[in-house]
Amino acid sequence: MKKSILLLLAIFLVFVNTINAQGGLLKKVTNSMTDELLGRKEKPKPEPEPTCACSNPDVIMDMGGKYKIDYKEVNISVKDDGRILIQDRLTSKYYIIQGGVTKGPYSNDDPNVAEFETVDKSDNSIESFILRNKPYISKSGEKLLITFDGKQYGPYAQITSFTLSKTREKFAATVIETIVTSEEDGKKMEAAMKNAKTDQERMDLAMQYAQMMQQKMVEGGGPGAMLPKLVTNIQNATYDPTQSVAGVLNGNIKYDDILFVAYDKIKDLQGKTLLTLKPEIIGGGQLFVNTDNTKYAVYDYGKLSFSDKTSLTDLFSPYLVKDAGKIYLAYMYYSPKKNSILQCKVPF
Repeated sequence: MKKSILLLLAIFLVFVNTINAQGGLLKKVTNSMTDELLGRKEKPKPEPEPTCACSNPDVIMDMGGKYKIDYKEVNISVKDDGRILIQDRLTSKYYIIQGGVTKGPYSNDDPNVAEFETVDKSDNSIESFILRNKPYISKSGEKLLITFDGKQYGPYAQITSFTLSKTREKFAATVIETIVTSEEDGKKMEAAMKNAKTDQERMDLAMQYAQMMQQKMVEGGGPGAMLPKLVTNIQNATYDPTQSVAGVLNGNIKYDDILFVAYDKIKDLQGKTLLTLKPEIIGGGQLFVNTDNTKYAVYDYGKLSFSDKTSLTDLFSPYLVKDAGKIYLAYMYYSPKKNSILQCKVPF
């Protein structure tokens, strides 16, 4: 009898300990069921702010305000004058932001949206080149004319490049004044040669075209007129396209200036080397140079790398802007906390 009482007591103690051990779990399960029945759901924790976030950013657009736009479904582009175009891919509507004011929605065929469209740069036709550089380049007979700030330059047989500063106050172009034979002349000569019946006829045609090209060369100013040269309104420019190593003129990398970029060197149009680039951060990214030519930055795939070995990540659409007389390198980022597109400005 005594053994039976002890056995029952042991079983009772095990049962009580099991209930106590499971009490927390049972309580959690009960609370969870109550929340579900009452429609109470735990809010997910917001994503952390990106590392590029700054202390006092400008609000570009509140995605959760009256517009209700999903940030993951937008395309963003920025004009040189600071206007921002946001496309909502889900609704095919567009919004334009300038000076902190949002206008829209606009449809795809709205003239305001059309201003942001870019011409296909892979089209190498004369017509496409003129369209990309309106209203500065136009046709003058069979040649091309540059009109800038009320002054005309040319006409030229070819304009191989045309670059504007961000303020549209400066321009630079590489041009060729004369070409001895045009594409049309070449086609005519080829057809005539094909139709020639004898070697003597072909010899005569070759002499005829050689004399024609020589005459064009004399009328056009001699052999020197066939070489590329610089045309610009920038004072004391000495850049010589025939003497420079391979590179390009660029009006977007420094505010209100046009520079020459050749692999690891950035030069001004007076021939002075301003900066030497570090190959490890150049890549194929977008390049920016600060006001006093002491620092540069490269943007590539959401990362902004500076020549002083600092960097910012998780950002997009960097561009140079002037505010209250000072130059800044502005960039945008998405804030999960505010569900907004924000903008920071780094003195540059």
